[in-house]
Order: sequence, then C-alpha cells, then structure tokens
Amino acid sequence: MINLVWLVPLFPLLGFLINGLGRNSLPKSVVSFTACISVLASFIVSLGIFFELNSSETKFFLIPLFDWISAGTVNVPFSFMIDPLSALMLLIVTGIGFLIHVYSAGYMSHDAGFAKFFAYLNLFIFFMLLLVLGSNYVIMFIGWEGVGLCSYLLIGFWYTNSSYASAAKKAFIMNRIGDLGFLIAVFLIFTTFNSVEFAVVFPLAANMLAGDTALIIITALLFVGAIGKSAQLPLFTWLPDAMAGPTPVSALIHAATMVTAGIYMIARSNILFTLAPQTLYVVAIIGLATLLLAATIAVSQTDIKKVLAYSTVSQLGYMFLGLGVGAYTGAFFHVITHAFFKALLFLGAGSVIHAMSNEQDMRNMGGLKKRLPVTFLTMMIGTIAIAGLPPFSGFFSKDEILAHVYEYNKLFWALGVLGAIFTSFYMFRMMFLTFNGKFRGTTEQDHHLHESPSSMTVPLIILAVLSAIGGFIGIPELLGGNHWLAGFLAPVFEVSAGKVQPFSLDHSTEYILMAVSVAGALGSLLFAYNRYVKNGRVPAEDRGERGTLAKLSYNKYYIDEIYNSLITRPLDSLSAFFYSVVDRKGIDGIVNGFGKGAVEASKGFRLLQSGMVGFYIFMMVAGIIALLAYSIYKV
Repeated sequence: MINLVWLVPLFPLLGFLINGLGRNSLPKSVVSFTACISVLASFIVSLGIFFELNSSETKFFLIPLFDWISAGTVNVPFSFMIDPLSALMLLIVTGIGFLIHVYSAGYMSHDAGFAKFFAYLNLFIFFMLLLVLGSNYVIMFIGWEGVGLCSYLLIGFWYTNSSYASAAKKAFIMNRIGDLGFLIAVFLIFTTFNSVEFAVVFPLAANMLAGDTALIIITALLFVGAIGKSAQLPLFTWLPDAMAGPTPVSALIHAATMVTAGIYMIARSNILFTLAPQTLYVVAIIGLATLLLAATIAVSQTDIKKVLAYSTVSQLGYMFLGLGVGAYTGAFFHVITHAFFKALLFLGAGSVIHAMSNEQDMRNMGGLKKRLPVTFLTMMIGTIAIAGLPPFSGFFSKDEILAHVYEYNKLFWALGVLGAIFTSFYMFRMMFLTFNGKFRGTTEQDHHLHESPSSMTVPLIILAVLSAIGGFIGIPELLGGNHWLAGFLAPVFEVSAGKVQPFSLDHSTEYILMAVSVAGALGSLLFAYNRYVKNGRVPAEDRGERGTLAKLSYNKYYIDEIYNSLITRPLDSLSAFFYSVVDRKGIDGIVNGFGKGAVEASKGFRLLQSGMVGFYIFMMVAGIIALLAYSIYKV
C-alpha cells in the first residue's frame, strides 16, 4: 500500500479537474459525489499506509516518482516520503477533509458557485497532501504556495462583496511575506548542505554543533514562513479576516490543513531547530505572546466565527510554545486534537448560522439549545475538549505541553495556564450566549429555526466522538497509559531527543500541574455561567458602554489600524508618488519625450519634402559642392 502513496494526492487532483472542467454542465449531485469520493478514496489509501507502517519494523520509506530538476550540482527528484509524521498528517488532512466535504454538500447546496467551490476544495486538499508528502523542501514549498493560492480563492469565494475580496487579498499578501522567509531558507539550506532532501540534510545537520550560525539563520527564516502560514505575531491578522469565506472553508483552513502547515514544517525540521536553541527560544516567546493576545481578544468578540478564529490563533500559539520548549510530540498531539474539536466547532457554528438565516452575532441568538439539540450537544463536547477538561482530547494534549513548559520556564508555564483560563471562559461564553437564555433574534428567524440536515449533523457527530476520545492516543504513564503517540512518533524525533535533556518531572508535580490547569478551566466555566446564564448578561450593543480594557479587546487592540497607519498608508502614499512622479513624469516622460522629439523634428524635416524635382536637383548640387569644399579644406 505504501508504494501506492501517489494515489493519495492524485484522487483530489482528479476531483478538481472533473468538477472544474464540468462546473457548468455537471449536476450538483454528481459534483458533490465526485468531490467527496475523491477525498474518501485518499483517506482509504492513507489508512492502508498507516496500518502498514504501524506494523512494519521500517519506519521510513522514500518513494521516488520521477527525476525532476537536474542542473549541474542541483538534483531535486520528485519523490514522496512516508514516516510516522507524514502518515498521521495524511489521516488528518484526508479524514477531516472528507467530513468537511460531506458537510459542504448540505451547507452550500443553494450556492450558485457550487461546482467551483468543490473544485477549489479538492485542489486545496491536493496541495496540502503535496506539502505533507514531499521528501524535500522544494516539493514542500510547492504545496505551501498551493494552499496559499487556494486559501485566496476560497476566502474570497463570494468576491462580489468587496470586504470579502479584501480579506482574501490580505491573507494572500501576508502569507507572501512569510513565504519569502521560507524561500530564502531553502536557498540557504542548499548552500549549506548541497541538497534540499530531508534524508540528506537532517543527518548532516545532526553532526553540526548546537548554536551554529548557519542553523540559526536557516531556522529563523523557516520560522518566518511558519509565522505567516500559521498566523503568529505579527502576521496573524489575516486569519480572523479569513472568516469572510464560507464556514466549511473556515473549518478546513483553521482545523486540519493550512494553519497547521507551519507546525508540521518545524516538526519535520526538528533537528535543525533543536540545534538552534536561540531560535527555539524565540519560537516559544512568539507562541506565548500570540496565545495570550488572541485569547484576550476572543473574550469580547460578539461574532461567533470571530471567537473561533481568535481561538485558533491562540491554540496555534500553544503549539508553537510546545515546539519552542522542545515538546515536539506534545505540539503535534495538540495538532491532532485541535483538528477534531476545532473542525467540530466551526462546522457547529455553521449549523447555527444556517439555522439563523446567516446571522453571526451572538447577541441576536440565545435559547437555541432546544431547537438545535444535535448542534448544541456536539458543540458542547468540542467546547469541553478545547477548554482542557478531562477526559476529553484537549486535556491530554494541552497538559502535556504545559508540563514541558513548566520544566523549561516557570513564568512561561504560569502565562500558559492563564491562556488556558481565558480559553475556557471565552468558549463557554460563546456557548451560553448562543444556546442558553431567551431567543434574542427576530420573529422571522424564530419561525425558520430548525436543526441542520443529516449531511451536516453526521459529520458533527463523528467529530464529537473524536473530540471526546481522541486524547486516548496520548494517555501519559501517570494516568495509567503508555502514550501510544509518543512511541509511534519516536523515530521522527529520535535524533533531537538525544541532543537534549530528557523530560524529568516527577508524577506528583505533574498531578499538581494538571490540577491547577483543570481548576482554572472550571473556575472560568463557573464565572461564565454565573455571568451569562444566571445573571443573563448580554454584551453591550454600544461600544461606548464598554470599559477601556473591554474596548481595547473588542477592537483587537487596534492592531489593524496600527498596521494601516504605519505600513499600509505609507506604502500607498509611496506607490502613489512612484506612479505619478517617477513612473508617469519620470520614466514615461523620458520615453514619451523621445517620441515627441522625433515628431517635432519630423515636422521641420518634412518641409524639405516639397515634391518639386527642381528643388531636389538643387539640393543634390548643393550637397556635392559642400562635399568638394570639405575635401579641399581637409587637404
């Protein structure tokens, strides 16, 4: 089955071609079936690859497909790599991607661009699989750029709305900033190791000294790429705006695919980062700052999708914090559990929006628990999981990260726990405002309230089950488990593990850390319940009614406005100057000046063309006399 890995990206590519070319002729049932079955086929092959790899003694397979780039000393084959890390990512991308495709069949059923939407989804999955499977940084970069392109197409899918089109452009441009860092890093990797193949680069890097300047520069540039793709400070503002796309797009981008690409890339390059501790420290700082900033913004948002968007940014911060302290397994564990509960929460939010006739403001919701029972129950499971309450999935992955952070730096741990407390508060706040109390919408919305069709609720139920039990793949020893995930991923992080001090917290300390984290989450739950259910509070309609901190949070600390003032407007003014002065008056002025000079000169010379033969003979004679005079003068 491993030798058939090329089928995994091929199926979604075929789905894209069929739906893309037949978008104006194929019926919707054929379009949705083609799109869904192509991703399902990829998932089935991925499942076979996973089981074969799990039962095999060999944990690394290189599958060459064809010679690709060969020029001088540059040789880049087009080949795929299968190991525990890529095998798990295949399951996440194709499994969650399939559920999102099924959900989309119901959610987008009335959209005029139905076929085009599914073509874009399939293309997105294809590029993400290419990113995951590539055996070198060049193929990874192709997938990296491909998902960036598809995110632009999907975020701006409803492009007739100018704000949605602007959100797509913002995502595209901010990703390009990060991608430049990644591209330069690839050049430096080739310059340093004379190869971009993982199987060549990583063993050579393992023999280098920790803190080597080349490794620090390479990893810093790789991290710049990860900052853009995974929405970390300062390039995170595109992700909340990406909510402009249809809700299934939000789930696809935020849960299982695009935003986790940065974490996957760093986990794949773990030995490079392990030997660059200075870069890892910066990764931890940026991750910690991002998770706290996004969490404090989420606590005051009133748009249900914006709450989830900032939640994603915050959870990505946790993953980077884990990577920064060397907890590669813990960070990737959180990637897996986050894929389950965040896809669930976004699709659940889509179910709410669908029932509310496209209403997204939680202030206009309330009392939906009885009208949308399946959506409520599944979203509650996802909320408990992301809040880190046992025994659901988020508890195990988040606490594993926090335990490693505690050993690395006590202050970082305290701030990480604070972020977990914020997470519990804003998530339960979202649930209580949406599903509890009295209905605050319009009478027309009240009449149209109904549970979503089975094509939307079945994926919610499956994701709810995964969110509930997904953490059992990483039960630690102190809770009676053997952490299957750590054992499975051990070959990927084996070299890095030998370069650092092993995890050494005693069980009693770990129990205390868990208790503190759970107590903080429960305290936030109770506070949110008391505020929004017992006291029936609803966020202020008028911004003037908010306090200073609440106003700062609600307005996202005016970061977009600061970027507009410091970056966007000066660049706009500079481009206007270059256009009007340098381009039109300078470059165009010079070019047009030559043209005008030729025209004006020709106006004088054309007077000599009188058409009279006598005048022409006279000029010939004058010319001959002038030549003879010149010749005599020279002598």
